[in-house]
Amino acid sequence: MITLRDPKVASVIDRMYTEASDQMAQLHERGAQLIKATTAQERADAFSDFYLPVTPESGQLLYTLVRATRPALVVEFGMSLGLSAIHLASAVRDNGVGRVVTTELSAAKVVAAKASFAEVGLDDVITVLEGDALQTLAGIEEPVNFVLLDGWKDLYVPVIGLLEPKLSPGALVIADNTGLPDAQPYVDYIRDPANGYVGVSFPVRNSDAMEISCRA
Repeated sequence: MITLRDPKVASVIDRMYTEASDQMAQLHERGAQLIKATTAQERADAFSDFYLPVTPESGQLLYTLVRATRPALVVEFGMSLGLSAIHLASAVRDNGVGRVVTTELSAAKVVAAKASFAEVGLDDVITVLEGDALQTLAGIEEPVNFVLLDGWKDLYVPVIGLLEPKLSPGALVIADNTGLPDAQPYVDYIRDPANGYVGVSFPVRNSDAMEISCRA
């Protein structure tokens, strides 16, 4: 059975997306707190109860890409409440090989996401690194074959810079929300031929997009 279609997994994903949709009206109110926040920790605390997920279509795309590329190590920057990690881990499970390492700064989100991973039975293929990703990801020593960037956009360039020496040839790097102004420095970096990537912008919704890049 395809893990995403397992009734247990599908019901949790549906529930999480419903809860995320119900939060949308509150996001505008919470935006004022984000403007006042100056550090990544303050931003994480301000949104510690919000999903901020990839779209359902993006989740399906992530699953498909992991199935097709069969990465031994998937690294996610910005776990939030775990929706994207569940899609990534479902693909890893169905591949029969690999694991997901995901990062999150909010302690509250770490607790909630771990509970969801256990609920869907994917906790054995997901490792959660709590804390500053620029510190926690520094401990990864093995080759990284697949990266999802979905945390604070101004950290995309520092995070990919940290992971770059560990990227295997042909590694996929997926960045969400690259239509947002804060992500423009990353877009400029990843599209610069001098930096060694080939990629494409994949429209998601409205003016937003995912940048899908391959390490040449």
